[in-house]
Parts: sequence; structure tokens; C-alpha cells
Amino acid sequence: MSTAKFAYASNTNFFLASEALIAQPFAIVGVPFDGAVTNRPGARFGPQEIRRASLMLCDGIHPHFEVSPWGMVGDAGDMALPNATSLVEVRRCIEAQAAPLFAKHHCIFLGGDHSVTLPLLRAAKARFGPLALVHFDAHCDTWTDHFGEASGHGTWTYEAIQEGLVSPQHTVQIGLRSSGARAARQYVADQGGLIFTARQMRGLDGPHLEALIAQVRQRLGNRPVYLTLDIDCLDPAFAPGTGTPEPGGMSSSQLLTWLEALATLHCVAMDCVEVAPAYDHAELTSHAAATMVWTYLSGQVAKRMATD
Repeated sequence: MSTAKFAYASNTNFFLASEALIAQPFAIVGVPFDGAVTNRPGARFGPQEIRRASLMLCDGIHPHFEVSPWGMVGDAGDMALPNATSLVEVRRCIEAQAAPLFAKHHCIFLGGDHSVTLPLLRAAKARFGPLALVHFDAHCDTWTDHFGEASGHGTWTYEAIQEGLVSPQHTVQIGLRSSGARAARQYVADQGGLIFTARQMRGLDGPHLEALIAQVRQRLGNRPVYLTLDIDCLDPAFAPGTGTPEPGGMSSSQLLTWLEALATLHCVAMDCVEVAPAYDHAELTSHAAATMVWTYLSGQVAKRMATD
């Protein structure tokens, strides 16, 4: 598999592809599942489009971190998931396939809808212990049920806290702005975590975001961090191709500032979810997602090179 780009590999057998990673420290993994969406489907096609959009990125030098992931990242292809309507069974398969990858690689997962994050957290917690969580999203994802279903892409944060996968005091949500009952919208804050809404960040960028970023750095310290990026944290002007767009969101430059500044955290994994190509325009969303993943990856590569 290519070590330079998130190579287009959506039809590659997951298990065979993972063998090709050998000793590369970073792995790109597709999780093409969108069976838990409650609005517009199509995020199962996100991994292949993010890979396609990445083809002009990873063989170049990142302009902020001054590194390239070239030679340090491999593509494990897409997970082999059952053609099943059972979210429980799909999640079981995701967790089982993530576990051996966590044992060998720093993983970046390309979703898929946000329900895939819960089994990834289960596998990450088994490997690294209780996690800190940095959650970029328009939605709180802390509902106790989702339109009558016990679990879905809007309940996973609540479930992760309830299961002890993440420390509530070390959970940070950034970009929230959707409607919802106060109990859900403020759940993380009520459990001792931090929430920075899109409204709080209006008009802020660059150094003006530093006060918020400093709070996150101080709160999380050196705890293992799982970073999850729902592309709908961005305003639809920057990312229209998503299942549940919410006007009034973050700009691409704001999100890049956050990702660049948080690279110093003890991150152990990342996912980027909810890219739904059928609703995209001029590939804006897939390019935004690829750039954000590349930025995260470059930050982690730069940190690794500095300590080697």
C-alpha cells in the first residue's frame, strides 16, 4: 500500500491490507458504515472520497509543521463489515478489527457515521486505559435515545461516559450549536467537562482562540487523548456534504487553528466522520476532511520526529 497518501483502497481486503502496514507507525483505516443515521445517509462513501481528496497532500511538506508523513503512514483499507442492520453486531466487528491495529499503530479512522466512534473508543480504552476525549461537532451526541432507538450516532458520547471509556472531567466538546433539550446539550458540562459552542467562537481566530485552547491543554495534560472530528462542526459553507448540516458553524481556519494547537497533546487516535459525498459541492467537504486529517497526522509525525 502507498506510504505517501491515503491511497484509494476502499475495495482492499482489510486483513490483507493491514499486513502490508508492517512497521509504519501510522495507519489510515476506513469504517464505511452509516446504518445509524437519522437524517441523510451516505457517509459510508466518506472514506473513499477523503482518500481521493488527499492525493495532492501527503507527499508535500506541511506548511505549519514542516514535515511530511511520507514513509510513516500506511493505508489499511476499509474494515470488512457485515451486511447487517444490527448496530450491535457492526460495532462488535469494528471493535474486533480496531484492537490489533491499536496494538501496532497510531490510527486515523475515516467514517462512516458517528456511531462508529463508540466501538473505536472501546478498543482504544482497552489498549490505553481511560481516555480524554476531544469532540468537534455541531451536535452534542449525548441523547439517551435516538428517535426511539436505544443507540445511534447521536448517543455515543453519553454511552462512552456511562461505560467509563472516557473521563467526563477530561471530555471537551467544540463547535456545538444544534437545538436540543438542555439536559443533552449541557450533559458534558454537568459531568464536569468543557463545552465551547460555535456561538462562543464567533469572530475568534488565530491568537484569539488561544485562551480557549489553553484551557483544553491545561485540563487534559498528558492523559491519552482520542480526538473525534465530525465534519459538520464546520459551517455548511465549508462542508455542505454531511448528513445533518447546521448553519452557524466553525470556519476551516478556526478548525485548523485548533488542530495545530492541540498537536502537543498525548493523542493516541483520531477519527473523521459524517462526510456524505452525495450532498457535497465541488468536493468541498472531502477536501476539508482530508486537510484536517493531514494536519492532525502531520502534527503527530512532527512530535514523533522531535522525540526520536
